[in-house]
Amino acid sequence: MCGIVGIVRSDKADVNEALLGRMCAAIRHRGPDEDGFYLNGSVGLGMRRLAIIDLKSGQQPIHNQDRTAWIVFNGEIYNYRELRDKLEQLGHTFYTNSDTEAIVHAYDQYGADCPNHLRGMFAFAIWDERTQELFLARDRVGKKPILYAHVNGQFIFGSEFSALLLHPDVSRDVDPEALNQYLSFMCVPAPLTAYRAIRKLEPGHHLRYRKGEIRIERYWQPDFSKKLDISEAEAGERASAILRDAVKVRLMSEVPLGAFLSGGIDSSAVVALMSEESSAPVKTFSIGFEEQDFSELHHARRVAEHVGADHHEFIVRPDALEVLPILVEHYGEPYADSSAIPTYYVARETRKHVTVALNGDGGDESFAGYERYAAMRLAETYRRLPSLLRESFVRQAVELIPSSETRRGRVRDVKRFLQAASLGKVERYVRWVSVFDEGVKQDLFTDDFRRQTQPAAAANLLEPWFARANGSGIVDAALLTDMMTYLPNDLLVKVDIATMAVSLEARSPFLDHHVIEFAASLPEKFKLRGLTTKYLLKRMLKQLLPAENLDRRKMGFGVPLGHWFRGKLQPFLRDTLLAEASLKRGLFKPEAVKQLVELHTRGERDYSHQLWTLLMLELWFQRFID
Repeated sequence: MCGIVGIVRSDKADVNEALLGRMCAAIRHRGPDEDGFYLNGSVGLGMRRLAIIDLKSGQQPIHNQDRTAWIVFNGEIYNYRELRDKLEQLGHTFYTNSDTEAIVHAYDQYGADCPNHLRGMFAFAIWDERTQELFLARDRVGKKPILYAHVNGQFIFGSEFSALLLHPDVSRDVDPEALNQYLSFMCVPAPLTAYRAIRKLEPGHHLRYRKGEIRIERYWQPDFSKKLDISEAEAGERASAILRDAVKVRLMSEVPLGAFLSGGIDSSAVVALMSEESSAPVKTFSIGFEEQDFSELHHARRVAEHVGADHHEFIVRPDALEVLPILVEHYGEPYADSSAIPTYYVARETRKHVTVALNGDGGDESFAGYERYAAMRLAETYRRLPSLLRESFVRQAVELIPSSETRRGRVRDVKRFLQAASLGKVERYVRWVSVFDEGVKQDLFTDDFRRQTQPAAAANLLEPWFARANGSGIVDAALLTDMMTYLPNDLLVKVDIATMAVSLEARSPFLDHHVIEFAASLPEKFKLRGLTTKYLLKRMLKQLLPAENLDRRKMGFGVPLGHWFRGKLQPFLRDTLLAEASLKRGLFKPEAVKQLVELHTRGERDYSHQLWTLLMLELWFQRFID
């Protein structure tokens, strides 16, 4: 696991070696073990290494057989031994035992098609001296990041913003449309970034840069249109075998290895399968809070005892004022998924014991783990009811049921469902996944900021993915949309940054493309049965996990924001959002921000996620723009 940077100048001027070194040093946390550079006139590549495989001879950059192609690489390739054997049979000669060298030889053999031969997580850059071309590729679902800027005849890339922003030609001018999208999704979706000059290479894409021109192509996306004709029993057996293999290949390591264990289905499944593959007890790591509504430690402990894990628990008393500057610094652009806080804490504590940790990321997006998938299907039925019944009886009946505006509960969920159920599928989905919907944005934005943004931007981002679902059902369409947007833009960014900040490698068996492609080929009934999410996965895991962990409601990896903003964080919230500098940025109407703060702190409404989103935006402005 590493961090990479690079500069290619189309004007043929020499790359500034000192600048490249500073860019590399800025991401030292991603690879504290060593650095490495390739410099050849107008081309410079750099990397920081976290040594996991081939500790003795895997130093980068690594070259091909005749030293005409050079690679810097961030990630792990789990099929590199099989790939190496195949390439050796084709005449290739290797000088290391690293997975990195297998990639550069695959590039020599297969050209731009080489990412399709890789199984794992990766972001890499290859400079080809023969064609004078830079080749970049990012893994299928976006576990590893690549940011780039094309300015003043230079192509500049890196793993994190901190590296690119050191380059004097990379402007910090803000992209208003990126901020508009951020306010919907709590993150800036690829290919946008908060900076006009910087873009993200999207997952499943490769990029070629030659003679000042950029060409980007998609090489992978899951196909939900080809369904298996398969029995439930056979589907369970195949799912078990594929997931077991995905876990097994991720146990490859020359350094200490463990697993995050939240007590949820996905991380519990990974730990159970690890235990079956390991001769020693699996090291597991869980985090909890003093606020019991947000702590899952007892669920994690139950799984750990069930599989005989070497279990470690950490009770954290989050000091938001301590951790917020760290998060703002490492994410480099506005990012408001509050689960970044516990993710950072569990990564920090885990790193004290191991260098690699497996996790359960991706299970929800492949096997239908979110309740909104059931809500999407239910809404399709609701929309077919006669309008009179829909609008009068159902809605009025629910309005008569008392519920809290400040606490999560089933009645509140039902009311939220009905508010959007009559909308079209994309608009409905946007309403459910957005922090600020379009109506609220119009009340919040100043006239000037509104003129710089696109209306219905969130729907425009999601609609193409619903359309690309190849005529599949509403659940599969939602799964594809989440797989290509929410997962890479939010969840995988969160885990990559939080773990790399403490030099910990995270591995995700559910994100193996064999698992994803198999799940996409399953009929919807195996993923969502009635209101039962992850139907097949739960059936498959009955022999491996306690029933209590399979049957409970999904909790999520949250923090008590609402409580904090009414208590110990209220002064900080007010001092930050209601400060003169914040209110005069020209993005939001001051009276609208003040109203959100007042209604929440008085306990009349729960605006915790909206306020957190605004807070993280303002802290980013203070750190990176002001």
